[in-house]
Amino acid sequence: MSAPTQPEPVELRPAAPPSSSPLQRWLRAGLGANNLYILLVLIALMAFFSLISPNHAFFGTSNFLNIVWDSAETLLLAIGETFVIITAGIDLSVGTVLMVSGVSAAWVMAQTAGTPAQVTSGHFPHAGQAIILGIIAGLGVGLLAGAINGILITRLRLPAFIVTLGVFSVANGLGDLISSSGAAGQNAIPPVPDRFANSFGSGNLILGLPTLVFVSALAAIIAHIVLTRTIFGRRTFAVGSNLEGSRLSGVPVNMHVFLVYVLCGFMSGLAGIFDLARYQTVDIAGHSLDNLNAIAAVVIGGTSLFGGTGSIVGTVIGAFIPTVLRYGFTIQGVSSFWQDVVVGLIIIVAVFIDQVRRQRTT
Repeated sequence: MSAPTQPEPVELRPAAPPSSSPLQRWLRAGLGANNLYILLVLIALMAFFSLISPNHAFFGTSNFLNIVWDSAETLLLAIGETFVIITAGIDLSVGTVLMVSGVSAAWVMAQTAGTPAQVTSGHFPHAGQAIILGIIAGLGVGLLAGAINGILITRLRLPAFIVTLGVFSVANGLGDLISSSGAAGQNAIPPVPDRFANSFGSGNLILGLPTLVFVSALAAIIAHIVLTRTIFGRRTFAVGSNLEGSRLSGVPVNMHVFLVYVLCGFMSGLAGIFDLARYQTVDIAGHSLDNLNAIAAVVIGGTSLFGGTGSIVGTVIGAFIPTVLRYGFTIQGVSSFWQDVVVGLIIIVAVFIDQVRRQRTT
């Protein structure tokens, strides 16, 4: 008799995942799952405010231009802040560094564009030279502030929160002092040359958008490449994930953290230059919440305050959400105080979600 045949084992295969459309696969590949969710939130907010605003004024040309303009300025600050936060640091000084950089640039332009009488009358015979020197001064102030932050944090081992909070206060006071000292024989700093505003501000529109939008887009592309394709980017993630492990593996941690804060200061100075070009003067008290908006953009964009994770793509999307909320509430007549409350609550919720996600992965 032949031996009974054994039944062949049944191979258990996992159920096939639900199919997704080519558009969904493309978006997930380009944005990532988390960034895709953030983008959907942004689209939902814009659709909501467009529907409830009178005559759909939210999507009016001027309102949309202001949203893009403000978001682009916030993005410049947020790009530098993204690198800092990925390293598990923080920079609370970006708003006032922006302000003092703009004030310094305006002061230098007023002092070098012509004689006091010429500048007072609105004539700037040396405008080209003054603009170059002013831009150098503004960027130099931003670089100096970033270098001070980096040195105090890496060399003296002071907490980043305390150091940047102190620089926030120092920059705020210096901005007031420079502004109150006046320039070109006047008690206040006069407006910058028209050529500067026409080249970098509202006078220069490309495809209906100001120069700042294209500069911010270019900065975001470069930052994304640096963060995802270079040694500098890999070291940024490594330092934020495990500082001591990075040090033991040969990463020059102190130098890297220093350079990250210098980068953040430079981006603040660059934002100050474009803010000055937009308004032709600097509002001393108008930048107290810029640091909050920049941090909100980074955190909403999925960068963890605990360090080690983050993306520039998420920051780009996150930069629009506080601005969209602010303009949407303004059209609805909601007080600016409530706008600040909502942005603060969004930051708290974003940090809570990040903490829950980290606990689940560990």
